[in-house]
Amino acid sequence: MKRYNTISENPQSTVVAEYTPAYRTAKAYQSEADLERAFIEQLKSQAYEYLPIATEADLVLNLRRQLETLNDFTFTDAEWERFFTGEIANPNQSIAEKTATIQEDYIKNLKQADGTVKNIYLLRKDRIHENRLQVINQYTAEEGQRANRYDVTVLVNGLPLVHIELKRRGVAIQEAFNQINRYQRESFWAGSGLFEYVQIFVISSGNRPSRCRRESACPTCSPQNWG
Repeated sequence: MKRYNTISENPQSTVVAEYTPAYRTAKAYQSEADLERAFIEQLKSQAYEYLPIATEADLVLNLRRQLETLNDFTFTDAEWERFFTGEIANPNQSIAEKTATIQEDYIKNLKQADGTVKNIYLLRKDRIHENRLQVINQYTAEEGQRANRYDVTVLVNGLPLVHIELKRRGVAIQEAFNQINRYQRESFWAGSGLFEYVQIFVISSGNRPSRCRRESACPTCSPQNWG
């Protein structure tokens, strides 16, 4: 398994050194909490910022700060409320529309009090090193059909774009698939619906990946079961 040490960071780039740690055999039981901590430490070593965010209010506040940094612009409270509810957390937007925002329509217009219009970037695809990566864990969604607590989420400029569910070794990976499907039904849409922006779902038990010999016959690995 390759790992990386951060050597230097600046607004344009991050320089890392790659190394391969010595192989070690686990000598004790690794809980899901241990696996989660180890995963987060690995991300932190690759220049991800860890945030102790567990509520939607904190998530939205961080999103505002990240977009202000990205755009070198400070929202007034009225501007932010209008921009957030109209462009990011619009209850009339579907998951497909939010995906289109991330993939294609990631530059939004903000009409300021003086009548001028400012472009607000949600992502910088032209200068990717300006995007900021953060990681949170054990985020609790309480406004859905029932409270759900998510394992690990990667934020890009404050938006949750990658969701990771971790299962300890020996637990069927299918359980994590079922868990994510349940989250989609019960809580990703809750509150401001920010978790509907997630573009990638990752499931891991910490084991090295291997090709499933059952291929399309496998109920877990078959592509038609990935939705």
